[in-house]
Amino acid sequence: MRRLYSEKQVAIRGVGQSKIYRPAKVSALRLTVDACRAAIADAGLRPADIDGLVSYPGAADNATGFSPVGVHDVRLALALEPTWYGSTALDSAGQMSALFMAIHALVAGTVRNVLVFRTTAEASARARQRSAMAWGGSEDRVYGMWQWASPFGAISPAPWYAMFAMRYEHEYGLTPGQLGAVAVNGRAMASKNPNAIYREPIGLDDYLASRMIASPLRLYDCDVPVDGSTAFVLSRVDDAKSGPNPLLRIEAIGSAFSTGGLRQPTDMTSFGAEAAAAMMWARTELKPRDVHVAQIYDGFSILTLHWIEALGFCGRGEAGSFVEGGRRISLDGELPMNTSGGQLSAGRLHGFGHTYEACLQLWGRCEMRQVEGAKVALACNGAYGLGCMLLVRE
Repeated sequence: MRRLYSEKQVAIRGVGQSKIYRPAKVSALRLTVDACRAAIADAGLRPADIDGLVSYPGAADNATGFSPVGVHDVRLALALEPTWYGSTALDSAGQMSALFMAIHALVAGTVRNVLVFRTTAEASARARQRSAMAWGGSEDRVYGMWQWASPFGAISPAPWYAMFAMRYEHEYGLTPGQLGAVAVNGRAMASKNPNAIYREPIGLDDYLASRMIASPLRLYDCDVPVDGSTAFVLSRVDDAKSGPNPLLRIEAIGSAFSTGGLRQPTDMTSFGAEAAAAMMWARTELKPRDVHVAQIYDGFSILTLHWIEALGFCGRGEAGSFVEGGRRISLDGELPMNTSGGQLSAGRLHGFGHTYEACLQLWGRCEMRQVEGAKVALACNGAYGLGCMLLVRE
C-alpha cells in the first residue's frame, strides 16, 4: 500500500512576487505587501481567508537586509487575523522550512489557508553600508559563527564554498569551463525573464574573464544580493481544487541532514545534501528521470553541482561533465535547470525564487522560458540548512 505522507495532502494554491530591485526605491514592507497580495489574489482568496502566516526566518533587525520583514508586519499591513502564525530559525531546513511548517499546520487541521513569505533587502543594506558583510553582522558587530570567520577575512560565504570547490576540482578534475556552465546557463535563462536583475547573456569567455573572488570561484559563480519578496498560499488539496489554478500538489519533501556538512565537514566534496535528497525520493514513487524541470540552489555554482549529484541526476564526481557545454540543462535539454536565471542572475531570493519558478513552470506561465509539457518540478535550497521538494501538476 502506498503510504500517504503528510505533504501529499497539501497544494500550492497561489504565488506572488514583487518587482526585484538592486537596490529598491521603496520599502521592504512595500515589496512584501505587493508579493503577498499577489499570492492571495492568485489563489482566488481574500485576505480574510488567510488564517495561517509563516515566514523564513522572521524579522532580523541587524541592518544587513537579510530579513527585514516579519509576520507581525504583514499581519498588520494586510489586516490579517491568523489563528496560527510563526517563523522558522536560521538553524532549520533551509529557506524551505517555512513551507514545511505550513504543510504540517494544514495537515494537523489547525488552518485552511497559509500565507508563506520571504523578503530580502540586502541590496539596499549593501548600498548603505558600502560593505561586503553578509547576514552575520554589520561593519560594527559580528555574531554567531561569523565571529570565527570574520577575523580571517571570510566576511562572506564565498571563501567557505571555495574550499569545497577546490577540493572537488582536486578529486574529480572539475574544470573552470564546467563550473562556468552553471553561470552561463543561468544568464541565458535570465535573458528570458523580465523580472531578473541581470539579463544580458554571457559566454564562457566572459565567465573566464570575470574577476576571481575566492579561488576557484569567480564573480559569476556568486549569487546577486537584491531587494524583493516572494509569497505562496498553501491549502489542503481538497480546498485547493476549488481555486482558479490547476492543482499543484506537493508530492514529496526532504529535510534530513547527514553528519558533517558545512559546519563540520568530513568530506569536502559534499555538504550533506544526500540525506535530504534520499528522504525526498523515499516519499515518492517518482524517480529523477521523471523530473521535467529543476530549480536547483545556486547560492554559488559549486552548490548546484553538489545538489545535482545528491539528487541522483548523475553519479558522484560526474556533475561537471553533466553540465559541460550547457546542453543537458538548457530549455530543451534533458534537465532544464534554473529557468528564471536562478540566484546567479535573477537575484538572491534565498531559495524562494526557485520554488516560485517551479510553480510558474507547472502552470505554464513562463512564456519564452517555458519548458514544454512540464508536469513534475523539483526545487531545492540551502547549503547549511537543506530542503528539497517535488511538485506535481494534476
